[in-house]
Amino acid sequence: MTLKGRLEEDLHAAMKARDELLTSTLRMAIAAVRAAEVAGPAARELSDDEVLSVLTKEAKKRREAATAFADAGRTEQADKERAEEEIISRYLPSQLSDRELADIVSKALAEGDFAGPKSMGPAMKAAQAAVAGRAEGGRVAAEVRRQLAG
Repeated sequence: MTLKGRLEEDLHAAMKARDELLTSTLRMAIAAVRAAEVAGPAARELSDDEVLSVLTKEAKKRREAATAFADAGRTEQADKERAEEEIISRYLPSQLSDRELADIVSKALAEGDFAGPKSMGPAMKAAQAAVAGRAEGGRVAAEVRRQLAG
């Protein structure tokens, strides 16, 4: 079963169970996937990797919104955003630890023979491919930058 199919199946189960938070979060996630499917010159079905990318962006939006609401003193809304992020995270691969990320980036840089800050762009591309969505882009960029400088 595709990831999008799993989201839709879980949505139907949540609707039957009358779980409002799960239902609204899955609807939002499916809407984001469908919007990505029709973006561009022609509508198309997204691959599981592309759906993962959309879900990763949605989880990041929730995390950032929760921080903004918490900073503004709106704890109830921040809690809701955190709960939505947790639901979306169930569909994402487990995130790499800092040590695992450093090892993967180190290997990708060695394989591509990247050195120095000028190779940041190609090095990031190689590192992102090696990480395959198991770490946020910001974390990957910081690690690549650290290793290229060191």
